[in-house]
Amino acid sequence: MSAGPPIHVDAQLGGPVAARSILASTFGLVADLPPAVRSGCGREVPRAMTSVRPEAVTCPPCREFAAAAHERLAEQVETLGAMPGSPFTPAQAQEAAAHHRAMARRFR
Repeated sequence: MSAGPPIHVDAQLGGPVAARSILASTFGLVADLPPAVRSGCGREVPRAMTSVRPEAVTCPPCREFAAAAHERLAEQVETLGAMPGSPFTPAQAQEAAAHHRAMARRFR
C-alpha cells in the first residue's frame, strides 16, 4: 500500500493564510493566494499539499523545520513580552510561548 505523496509545511507557517483570513473578515475582499508555496524542506509545492497541523505533516525535513521555527517563535515572544512598552503582558507572552513550544513538541 502506498503512503501517498508527502504533506509539507509552508515555510511561512501559514502566515499568509492567516493574514488573508483577517483581511477577508475585516474588508470582505482579498486577493487569491498563490497556488504554490516554498515548503520547510525548501521545495516549491502546491499549497494544497501543505498543512499547519503537525499530525498531517509527513515530510520529515518539514517537521524538523516547523519544530525549530516554533521554538524560535516561543523565544521571540518571551523576549518581546518582557520589553517595556510591549503590546502584550508578560502573562500573555508566556501563554503564547507555551503554545509555540507545544506546537514544536507535536512536530518532533
